[in-house]
Amino acid sequence: MNNPKEITRVLFENFQPQAIHLFYAIGYAAIAVFLYGTYVQIRKYRRGQPDVSWGALLQRFIQMTKTVATHRTLVQRDKKAGYAHAMIFFSFVLLFIGTALITLEYDILEPLFGVHFWYGNFYLWFSLILDLAGFGLIVGLIYMMYRRKWLHLPKLDYARVDRKPGDPDFDRSGYRREDWAFLWSFILIGITGFVLEAIRLVWLADRPAVWDYRMWSPIGAGIAWFMQVIGITPEAAGTIRVGLWWFHGIIALTFIACIPYSKIKHIFTASASLMFKDPLAGRRLPKVPDDQKNAGYKLITDLTWKNLLHLDACTKCGRCQEACPANAVGAPLSPRDVILSLREFANNALSAKELPKEAELDIHGKDIGQVFMETLWSCRTCLACVEICPVAVEHVPIIVQMRRSLVEAGEMDPLLEKTLQTVHKTGNSFGESKRKRASWAKELPFKIKDARKEAVDMLWFVGDYASFDPRNQKVTQGFARLMHKAGVDFGLLFEGELNAGNDVRRVGEEGLYEFLATSNIKTIGDCDFQSIVTTDPHSYNTIRNEYPDFGGTYEIQHYSTVVKRLIEEGRLPLAKKLNYKVTFHDPCHLGRFNKGYDAPRDILKMLGCELVEMGRNKDNSFCCGAGGGRIWIPDPVGLEKPSTNRMKEAAVIDGLEVFVVSCPKDLTMFEDALKTSGYEGKFVVRELIELINECVAYETVDAVAEAA
Repeated sequence: MNNPKEITRVLFENFQPQAIHLFYAIGYAAIAVFLYGTYVQIRKYRRGQPDVSWGALLQRFIQMTKTVATHRTLVQRDKKAGYAHAMIFFSFVLLFIGTALITLEYDILEPLFGVHFWYGNFYLWFSLILDLAGFGLIVGLIYMMYRRKWLHLPKLDYARVDRKPGDPDFDRSGYRREDWAFLWSFILIGITGFVLEAIRLVWLADRPAVWDYRMWSPIGAGIAWFMQVIGITPEAAGTIRVGLWWFHGIIALTFIACIPYSKIKHIFTASASLMFKDPLAGRRLPKVPDDQKNAGYKLITDLTWKNLLHLDACTKCGRCQEACPANAVGAPLSPRDVILSLREFANNALSAKELPKEAELDIHGKDIGQVFMETLWSCRTCLACVEICPVAVEHVPIIVQMRRSLVEAGEMDPLLEKTLQTVHKTGNSFGESKRKRASWAKELPFKIKDARKEAVDMLWFVGDYASFDPRNQKVTQGFARLMHKAGVDFGLLFEGELNAGNDVRRVGEEGLYEFLATSNIKTIGDCDFQSIVTTDPHSYNTIRNEYPDFGGTYEIQHYSTVVKRLIEEGRLPLAKKLNYKVTFHDPCHLGRFNKGYDAPRDILKMLGCELVEMGRNKDNSFCCGAGGGRIWIPDPVGLEKPSTNRMKEAAVIDGLEVFVVSCPKDLTMFEDALKTSGYEGKFVVRELIELINECVAYETVDAVAEAA
């Protein structure tokens, strides 16, 4: 029976004091390099502007811990990569804890207090757990190597879409080399650790306290057996051990030293990014502070410390690029490239001891590291990138802030500039007189209340396209009939309603947005109502998420939620079933922005439709291309529209009859795309309201008029 205290591993066994001192000197040097790099990173972040995210730290930490522990954001839409990363991450955590425990005993508890716990059963279980962790680490890393080398995933190709071959900053192969250096150094640490463990077993094979318990280190024991088979003697193992020990130790210490300077730092920056994430990022954009000299981001120092942290958190995984509708149709935008360009710019400008001159801090333009105007205007602000980012990088708010600077400088498409002037002059993007906003209601056989003059239960905020676009006016009339049929006490703002401002704000015209928002809030504030309903998801988003910042907090619902409830309550009796084969397009501002996925689908089931989902649906829905003010900017000739791309996706559904939408802009974009894509006649584009009206049991028009 072996003495339990002999069942352990003696650190630095057979090492001379000079060798031990040298190792500690190298270790302290690595730590010093690490600490200096960390200081430079923190100094860089401190050169950014303040951010409101510094608060509720305990709740933020708990939420971040849950996200990291579940790997929820990494598994999303890429399960294999997510599970492989989880294997690497949790194995690394166990190995780190193991190393920390050894350090705790050897360098602190034993010399200071004589405490010794790393022996006997604790040591055996410690060895088994760390052996399995090391094996998991290597397996995960091998899969990541296989994925990067042999799967040829487009999202892992660093070719830039915002630059041309030959441009000085087109080549990003350096990132590819960094990725491989990271993987190889990590896997070498793991492999040399196992080989070192096996060499020790062979070297001390005649020591029962070591050899008799070798199976508690199953991977090392297996390698040791192989070494004995090929003839490695204990003496040879002892000689090999010294060189391998130094090789393994220096690689590990170099890895630690490189953390602040390389991709390895995402271990910390990604966690911090998740901790300080804004749950309403992109859904609620920040106001321009009163003391801010210029609107938006012109200089790299205009970014907040959290923005700078996000830049460093990016792991270049390419999920944002893969999800981006602008990138999918060939526009010069990759959300990843925007983040990487700003990261490179920040590292060059903000990591130096002294800040460069202001002219050298400008992030807009055509020079190396700057972001092109064409890139920023390609964004649809659909949040596909923000939704899928596993480390909570907030691409869209940064892009909108940069657009604010462009708008202030007048650097925008002439048609967009004219539209913004029209909105400012008339309160709508169609340039129509305010008195015509409710003209569609004149054709109805009943009158709609003016909510400014009499109390209503439900205030209907209609929106521009639903009010002025002839095709959408028919849908608007259809919703009014549904509300009237259900006996809902509702009213309008009539000419008192202005454009809600959602897209104006995402264009970057913050001043105009604040004028629109405050004007609407004042008008709504003078009304007596219980809740707001809107048929426009864009208006829904800004009223729900952004108006509260200006004093307008209301209960607001999208029409699909209201209609679903009315059907369930029997207030909208359905006279027939449709039996259509349909697919449903999730509007970005209802679905991805506000998680309104279920109500439209539930209604389609109630109507008797067979719903077949497109490949990209719900949080992965593909933008129609109208968001971010792009409906007011002409697409370049020869470039595919996102709406056309979406029609192609729907066309592969066998027997599809109806492409269903629930947003006025979607109806406009997709009906136009259907005509130009060559699929007209295969299926039709219909608004959900139109399908509901087909099923509702109405009286005759005369009876409705008489009742009114």
